[in-house]
Amino acid sequence: MKLAAALLAEEASNPLMPHTYELVVGIFSFAVVVFFVGRILTPRIQKTLAERTEAIEGGIKKAEDAQAEAQAVLKQYRDQLQEARQEAARLRDEAREQGARIKAELREEAQVEARRIIEAAHAQIEADKQQALTQLRAEIGRLSTDLAGRIVGESLEDEARQRRIVDRFLEELENSDAAVR
Repeated sequence: MKLAAALLAEEASNPLMPHTYELVVGIFSFAVVVFFVGRILTPRIQKTLAERTEAIEGGIKKAEDAQAEAQAVLKQYRDQLQEARQEAARLRDEAREQGARIKAELREEAQVEARRIIEAAHAQIEADKQQALTQLRAEIGRLSTDLAGRIVGESLEDEARQRRIVDRFLEELENSDAAVR
């Protein structure tokens, strides 16, 4: 007992040394906490951390896949855009060629139409000229017959005679015109 009393006296005298019952309760409490943390909480924490790691890695993988897909879609879009530009350039060139072709066709049609109009005008002029000459011959013949009848003093009413006289007069007139030229 003396020893216990000495220990008690010594414990009372040393403020840094805990009491024995505190030491036993503390060790027991520490063991319970270590057991609880080591056996129950640590696996749950490990599991939660593993799930979070998998979720993060899965998210990173999904993000990488999404980025790769986005890159593929962007490349496809750029290819389609390039094809569209090439198609637009081809269509522009075709339109220019077609426009030039239409312009040439219209010019050709206009020239053909102009030639047709000119030829028709020449034909009309020639027809008008022939008609005018015919009318002029008839008028000259009538006037010549009247004049000749007045000069001769007899009537030149005979139509056959008139025609012969007029034709002879016109031939002489044409021959004199031809000699002058």
